[in-house]
Amino acid sequence: MIGMDITIHASYLPQDDPEAAIGFYRDTLGFEIRNDVGYNGLRWITVGPVGQPGTSIVLHPPAADPGITDDERKTIAEMMAKGTYAGINLATEDLDSTFERLQAGDADVVQEPTEQPYGVRDCAVRDPAGNMIRIQQLR
Repeated sequence: MIGMDITIHASYLPQDDPEAAIGFYRDTLGFEIRNDVGYNGLRWITVGPVGQPGTSIVLHPPAADPGITDDERKTIAEMMAKGTYAGINLATEDLDSTFERLQAGDADVVQEPTEQPYGVRDCAVRDPAGNMIRIQQLR
């Protein structure tokens, strides 16, 4: 069997404050803004790591899908407020420097750099929308 040539192109995270999202992903994490699209008063912002044009995160308005009910929108808003709705794992070669930059950028620190029992060293912060961002040290 021949493997398929598939890569991860984009992941999606909700954002409920476009300017705060840009401040976190661009100014704190150092990602570049690749696209910023407005539609009906909402914004979809595509960001990604510099030098990795094939990998992006789309920061989208939560519950923008017209098929979502009002009860579902309420549940999404509640989960975002608790920080349990969405998350992403990132990696860096220098976790300590990355963590210092996150602290200096007033990131909401959930966990300082820690050796995990499952074999990685990582930290965790929440972005302005409450999304869990775990960052692990590359080995």
